[in-house]
Amino acid sequence: MTNSQVLAIMQKAIMVAIKIGGPILILSMALGVIISIIQAATQIHEQTVTFVPKLILIAIICVVFGAWMLETLQDFLYDVFKLML
Repeated sequence: MTNSQVLAIMQKAIMVAIKIGGPILILSMALGVIISIIQAATQIHEQTVTFVPKLILIAIICVVFGAWMLETLQDFLYDVFKLML
């Protein structure tokens, strides 16, 4: 395996990580901002108010996008194993 192949694998691994983690991070951050605005307006500063909705949102995202995430990881691993053989 040459250096260029290793760099290509690393670049693709970073892109796969961004693809898989992106929807979860962006949506949970957006929900956190919305809940923070509501907390500031109502002056309720309980930490569980932000934790529980984020947990539920992340579970829903994993259920909805789980098959796509798994397929993305499988495609990446197939490509890596093809290069190694």
